[in-house]
Amino acid sequence: MANIITGIRVLASIALLFCTAFTPAFYFWYMAAGISDIADGAVARKTNTVSEFGSSLDTAADMIFATICCIKLLPLLSMPTWAYYFVAIIAVIKLGNILSGYMIHKKLTAVHSVINKAAGGLGFILPFTVSFIDIRYSAAVVCSVAAAAAIHESCIVFSRRNST
Repeated sequence: MANIITGIRVLASIALLFCTAFTPAFYFWYMAAGISDIADGAVARKTNTVSEFGSSLDTAADMIFATICCIKLLPLLSMPTWAYYFVAIIAVIKLGNILSGYMIHKKLTAVHSVINKAAGGLGFILPFTVSFIDIRYSAAVVCSVAAAAAIHESCIVFSRRNST
């Protein structure tokens, strides 16, 4: 069941590609993806169906959702130039963590830390706040927390020798 919920996130993310950003249809699919992100792990733990496959699927679904959101939203947000560089650096660190984790541990590593969840949550609410919070301030907060999460994730990936 949890993997089906994760699959819903992938489908909702793909649906976002066909929606104009900041429209009701966009927010519907965006919320569906966000709710499924919260629900899949909770359902897996509640039904005792947590698995390595489910964790990897969740990570892949998160990457698809984040990538599609960047494609749809970044061109429309009037963010300062530094924020685009910040996002790019965070993306490079996150991709480096995935590749390094795979090379070190011979499996897809997924770090589900509190700070990663906080960064994801802050990033998730950003599109809802653009109409009343200056993007310079919200981008600074989201990017700072996301950078800290990516660096923390690097520390975990490189410090774990036998399991992730």
